[in-house]
Amino acid sequence: MAITQRQLRIFWQSSLVTAILYSVVCLTWGTTWLGIKVAVDSIPPLTASGARFVIAFPFLLIICLLARAPVFFPKNRRVFFVLLTVFYFSVPYYFISYGEQYVSSGLTSLLFSTMPIFSIIFSALLLNEKIKVNQVVGITIGFGCLVVILKSEGLIFTHTGLTGVLAILSAAMMHGFLYVFSKKNASDINVFTFNTLPVGLAGFLLCGAGLVVEKPDLSTASQASWIALLYLGVVASAGGFIVYFYLLKRMSPIILSFIFIIFPVVAVGIGALYENKTVTPEFFIFSSLMLIGFGLTKLPIDTLKRRLENIYGTERSAKPAYRR
Repeated sequence: MAITQRQLRIFWQSSLVTAILYSVVCLTWGTTWLGIKVAVDSIPPLTASGARFVIAFPFLLIICLLARAPVFFPKNRRVFFVLLTVFYFSVPYYFISYGEQYVSSGLTSLLFSTMPIFSIIFSALLLNEKIKVNQVVGITIGFGCLVVILKSEGLIFTHTGLTGVLAILSAAMMHGFLYVFSKKNASDINVFTFNTLPVGLAGFLLCGAGLVVEKPDLSTASQASWIALLYLGVVASAGGFIVYFYLLKRMSPIILSFIFIIFPVVAVGIGALYENKTVTPEFFIFSSLMLIGFGLTKLPIDTLKRRLENIYGTERSAKPAYRR
């Protein structure tokens, strides 16, 4: 069947929209880390991470209602709801806000880009998935380069720097675990349900803890910090969520997962400009090698292998037999 000009035009328009939205997610997630850095400049980390979610919650609730998705989790998933609220939204985002007090926004994004690596490890432990050779090689390269970067930044030998690094890596590990755990136990829960109420509850829990522990004087918070919180709540959390799940329905998960390789590049560049820091050649080289290593873990080796085998098998069967 011949493709009409109208069908071709619709295809290219759809592809262009998808490419633009993909770029928007990379840019949004890449700037999130700088937003957190600016927010915690004058607002304590518990309060800042909670305020972000309190701002995002009404927007997510409206989206959830418009999509006619249930707000509340099923009764038999209450334990999972608690785990998600505490160990996906509350604790990890506090750890990230805490860590960014001592670690640059660009390096924070590199540290958090290890999340898919933790998901590979937990997939092997919880889902009995085999870790492939390319994943072992990629993880080794990635974490080896990360150690070199941390050493060159002087963050391994200082108490506060090391604490910040460990907090951010712990956040990435928790996200990796909950990602795999949700695949195993909650794959049937609507994506809007999955995010809306946990975000709202996490926001109020974090703000409540902030009032008790940090006793923040919000009158001293800078205008830049408030603008950063609005950006994190409305654009990064609510807007980024909508666009990401729109793309998830229209793109290969493998291609979409490369966002975790792209957004650190955006974060490092924007963070360096804002913080007036020079990206050293050593940092650039090892950051690039680290992301290449993590990208290697995402290659669909089995799919490529099957395709090569099919091509090779077809060529062999098509080859005329030699007769004496």
